[in-house]
Order: sequence, then structure tokens, then C-alpha cells
Amino acid sequence: MNEIIQAIAVYALPVIFAITLHEAAHAYAAKYFGDNTAFSQGRMSLNPMRHIDPFGTLILPALLYVTSKSLGYPMLLGYAKPVPVDYSRLRNPKKQMAFVALAGPAANFIMAVGWIVFAMLLAKLQVSEQYPYKVAQAGMLTNSVMFVFNLLPIPPLDGSRVAFALLPHRLAAQYARIEPYGMFIVLGLLVFQLLNYWFVPMMALTQLLLGWTVFPLRLLLG
Repeated sequence: MNEIIQAIAVYALPVIFAITLHEAAHAYAAKYFGDNTAFSQGRMSLNPMRHIDPFGTLILPALLYVTSKSLGYPMLLGYAKPVPVDYSRLRNPKKQMAFVALAGPAANFIMAVGWIVFAMLLAKLQVSEQYPYKVAQAGMLTNSVMFVFNLLPIPPLDGSRVAFALLPHRLAAQYARIEPYGMFIVLGLLVFQLLNYWFVPMMALTQLLLGWTVFPLRLLLG
């Protein structure tokens, strides 16, 4: 129980930021390209309460963490209330849906960079307290995982919207038909640990990109 409380204390702030800015980025991109649906419903907001789903954001991650911890491979996975987007209102729906979809993962990548920079500044200032370092590490990890997971090209994840935009119309229409079964597919891949074939190389690539991004600042700070 103490371990769970400690995990919540470390991960709560990074997870709330990661989910809130991810969803707000989708809403902002949709409005930018012509769809005001999310904006009119108050979802283009930095208020976490507008994006948190009680089950997906709070209960499911806690259940997964507790059950998977006993199996030896702790897992933290959840979801927020999806931002409503009416793609037909976009000025160029098929093309611009990719940009709306990528806005969320892009926000997570930028936040991961921000947490790394925060950790670097802590080290530069010679902060000895370990708690902020753990929070920064949690922030980098949470946003990296959200970035990679949401790029998975399985509906309704963001990567599927990008794939849909890139596919010819006929193939895109056939591809969209699997959306009602998408989360069952994801859960199946998760249960049988097949997601590792996506996560391992993509996480390695993400860490490489993050390293390149902060490299100039690392040189500057010495």
C-alpha cells in the first residue's frame, strides 16, 4: 500500500499534465483547422477536470498497476475523455485529420523535453532532494509512453488517424471499419505482451530523439 501511495505522489502531477495538454492540443489543432466542436464544449482547456475520465484516468491505471505488479511486470495505462472532433468541418478533412491527431503526441513529446530540462536544471542548481528528480523522471517516462502508445496505428488511437490520412480512399474506408474493435485489439496485444514489438523500438527511437533535442542545452549547462 505504501508503494502505491508513493507511486501516486510521484506520478500524479506528470500524468495530469500529460493527459490535459494532450487533449487540449487536439482541441486547439481542430479549432485551428476549422472545427469548433471541442472548443464549444469547453475542451480546449488546461483544466484537468474537463479531460479526466473517472474510470480510464483513475480506476483503470490503479487496477492495472496493482494486478500487473503481482505478476512481475508493473504496467500503467489509462485514457482520458476523448476530445470530440467533427472531421467533416475541417477545411481539408482527410489531410488535416492527421495534423489534429499528431497534435496530442506532439504535446507529449514537448512535455517530455520539458521534464528533462527540469531535471537538468535541478542538477545544475545542485538540488539534493530526490523527490523532484523522481517527478521529472516520471514526467519524461509518462509522456514518452503516451507519445509512443498514441502513435500505434490501431483505431481509435492517434496513429490510426495518420494512417487513414495517408491511405488511398478505398483502403482508408476499409481500414476505418476495424475501429469498433480497436481497443479489444490493443488489449489483446497488451495481454499477450505483443505490444513489446512496437514499444521497444519506438521507445528507443523516442529516447534518441529526446537526447538530440536537449543536447544543445546539455552542452550549454556543461
